[in-house]
This record gives sequence, structure tokens and C-alpha cells, in this order.
Amino acid sequence: MTRIVALGSCVVDLVFRMPRLPGRGETLFAESAGLFPGGKGLNQALAARRLGAETAIIANVGDDMLGEYLIRLLEAEGVDVRHVVRDAANGTGFAAPIVFPDGGNSILSAPRANLALAPSVVEGAGAAIAAADALLLQFEAPMDANLAAARIAKEAGTRVLLNPAPVIPHPPELLGLADVLVVNEVEAAMLAGGDDPGAQALALLAGRELAVVTLGEGGATFAARDGSVAHVDAFAVDAVDSVGAGDAFCAALAVALCEGMNAASAVRFASAAGALAVTVAGAATSLPVRAKVEQLLAS
Repeated sequence: MTRIVALGSCVVDLVFRMPRLPGRGETLFAESAGLFPGGKGLNQALAARRLGAETAIIANVGDDMLGEYLIRLLEAEGVDVRHVVRDAANGTGFAAPIVFPDGGNSILSAPRANLALAPSVVEGAGAAIAAADALLLQFEAPMDANLAAARIAKEAGTRVLLNPAPVIPHPPELLGLADVLVVNEVEAAMLAGGDDPGAQALALLAGRELAVVTLGEGGATFAARDGSVAHVDAFAVDAVDSVGAGDAFCAALAVALCEGMNAASAVRFASAAGALAVTVAGAATSLPVRAKVEQLLAS
């Protein structure tokens, strides 16, 4: 079985479905709202597990009711939570995704305990990282923790998939340790410049195994190790919201690559997982199981 370790945020999402953003000083009623588990670390760990990988997560949550809720949810899904710290000094993180009628979203975030994840916790999980086939990293965790994990993975030969979201100041070494880089349109423009996804993917490749620029309903463009550039069209689905879709994509891409799929097949597999995620409201609740992804690919 493929083994995946995800390091990153665990939060509770309060999702609002809104016709638009309110103006300054304006109160605007939501069309609906709901409370969901989320955070890039939790989402990617959960997605990898639902796609059939043996999965562990390295994270920090508050020593509170919400932290306990997130840990129990992960345990119920079969995710190894031995490296999740209950932080008594910092509360569990919150986020407020705002979903618009076209399925797009904007997100307000209060990371709290997520940004207190210490490198010592990562070092304690070193054996799990070294034994994994892939390490999933995002920018919703402290950079020193990400860097410590990437260094352990690199030394052990564990594939590092980095999703630099959101793009914030980061050590150049961290990008250099990534074997696979996945960015969306906004992140690609910030990291590579320009607006041509093919040129951006090539610029971000920089000797890596794979660089992918996801384009939402426009599909995904990728550059492979040999310098070839290709595009995978998006799957036609009825979008409810896009929260969690990027995390489903990253986890699925890692699982597919670790199972030996070539770049094009892996990106297509990841695109199917991402497409299914937009058909269900919420983040963790929208992450698809393997059978659904294979069904979409077959159809």
C-alpha cells in the first residue's frame, strides 16, 4: 500500500454561501451556512486515505473541543494521528470560506495553533516521513516545520509534493527540495510571472519531477522532467463549491505518482478527484473515495 504523510493545517471551516461580498459597513445575509472540518493538512491527509493510501498527518490543534473533534474525525477515517499535537497555549484554527453562486470562493483564515507547529514535532515524526512514499506540504504551516520535514524526506528518498498556498515569504531552499510542485493560476503568476500556463510550468519545473499549474474549469497544464509540456482538460461536472478541490488534486496526484502512473495519467487522475470535490459542499466532506474517481475516469 502507498504510504503518504501530510504536514499542515487542521481547522474548522464556517462556510457561507453568499451572492457576493458585503461592502464596508454592510450586513448581508447568507443564502446558507455550515460548519465543516478543513485545513490543507487535514484535507490532503483525508483525501489520500480515501484514495487508498496508508496515511499519517503531522499537525497542531488546540487542546479544546474543536481540536478533539478534528482528531476523532481523522481517526474514524483511518488516518494515523500519533503526530498531531494538542496545543494548550493556542486554540484550534478557524477559517470562513465564502462561496459564490458560480462555485468560486474567498477565504478568511485565523491559523492559531497551526502556526505553532514546532520543528521538534516534525523531527519526532522523522521515521514516518522516511518510511513514506510521499510527503505532502503546504504553506499553512510554519516554514521551519516544513523545511525540517522536507530535509528529512530528501535524505530518505521520500518524494516531496509542495503546494505553496497561500504564497507567503518562504525560504528558497524549501522550493528547491520539492520534487513535485502544484500551483493554481494566482500562485503561478506570483512565483513564475507571466500568464501562459505552459511557460509558467516550465519555469517552475527547474529540474523537478513535475510542475503543475491548475486552472479550475480550464483543466491543468504540466511540465514533466524531460521538459515536455502538456494539458489535461477539466471534467465537466456541476459545481457546488471549489473548497477542497485543490487539496483533493494534490493528494490524488501524490497517490497516482507513487503508484507508478506516468505524469499525464497522474494529472488526469488528480483532475478527476478535484472535479468530484467541487460537486459537494465543504472541504473534507467533499473529498472523493477511490471508486468514485475511477468511475469518473471510466465515463
